[in-house]
Amino acid sequence: MSETVRFGELDISFDDRVLRPRPWTLAQATWAAELLSVRPQGRVLELCSGAGHIGLSLGLLAPHELLLVDIDPNASAHALANAQNAGLSHRVEVRTGPLQTALLPEETFSLILADPPWVRSCETSRFPFDPLLAIDGGEDGMEVARLCVEVIDRHLADDGEAILQLGSRAQCVDLANLLFAAPGIMLSIGEVREFCTDGVLVHLIRRDGSKVRCEDGKLRGFADCRGQWHTVDSWWSEGSRQPSPF
Repeated sequence: MSETVRFGELDISFDDRVLRPRPWTLAQATWAAELLSVRPQGRVLELCSGAGHIGLSLGLLAPHELLLVDIDPNASAHALANAQNAGLSHRVEVRTGPLQTALLPEETFSLILADPPWVRSCETSRFPFDPLLAIDGGEDGMEVARLCVEVIDRHLADDGEAILQLGSRAQCVDLANLLFAAPGIMLSIGEVREFCTDGVLVHLIRRDGSKVRCEDGKLRGFADCRGQWHTVDSWWSEGSRQPSPF
């Protein structure tokens, strides 16, 4: 059965096979709009777009052309309908397919949003009303997120930026270790914003080939849901693992 919910300035339709829009994820669209305010050119890509609510909300805030990609045909059908209802279909394209093959090799984007499932497979039973495809992130919750990082690295413009959604601080540590250890991935973490227990947003930027971060590219800290800023050192010390040095 389909239903419609208000998400920011949009009415978003979906059914029980598509993940229900989470209100906190509107912050991903507003942050992206801030980044695009100094990037008048270039297309925007959203990976794992679901019903399209995040990307379409960004479409109301920025004039860029938008490509939404999801592996689920039903989610893509809802995203296309939602784009039409929002009056954005003239600059929104929706594609259905695996992340690895949905894009042409030569396609690049000024900004990429990625909203992968990030719940560990052993914990998906905690969310009985959510479709498994939309929440199951594999054994460690990072399986699809790692694919997203690979796609971002291949298709992000040289001066582009990305915002990746994850579930926890621990997953941010895993991401930091991945970026440090993978010799072919030319991405760095620019900033992390935490939203209480709902999730985290990670800002990704290009880095140089030396793996030594420039001052503007290093991870400075993160803001929690109360707007309080935490330094990186205090953040890592609160967790059970230490990240690799950058």
